[in-house]
Amino acid sequence: MIKTNFDRYLEEHLEDPEFAARFDAAGEAWDVSLQIAALRNKAGLSQKQLAKLLKTSQQQVSRLESPGYEGHSLSMLRRVAKALNARVHLTFEPAVDAARKIRKRAKAA
Repeated sequence: MIKTNFDRYLEEHLEDPEFAARFDAAGEAWDVSLQIAALRNKAGLSQKQLAKLLKTSQQQVSRLESPGYEGHSLSMLRRVAKALNARVHLTFEPAVDAARKIRKRAKAA
């Protein structure tokens, strides 16, 4: 596979731990927004109809489905899940070198 300029740019910037963390967080928000939109579409609902079920505005549903939005609260995600006959499943996964980072932070504190 031929690497594009973007591929090379991304590889280079992912070596920076701060950039990599922001990139991962953006991907998580993207996943949440896509899942909400997919569930809503599968249920045959418009954003306005889902908003009515949630007792909120269409603009709020639009925000929840926006890949750039990172203000999802657990309580709102649970309300969305209930309205769309789904459930929220949240997991914490350790980073590759999580134990070492935790010990380093503990020593510094």
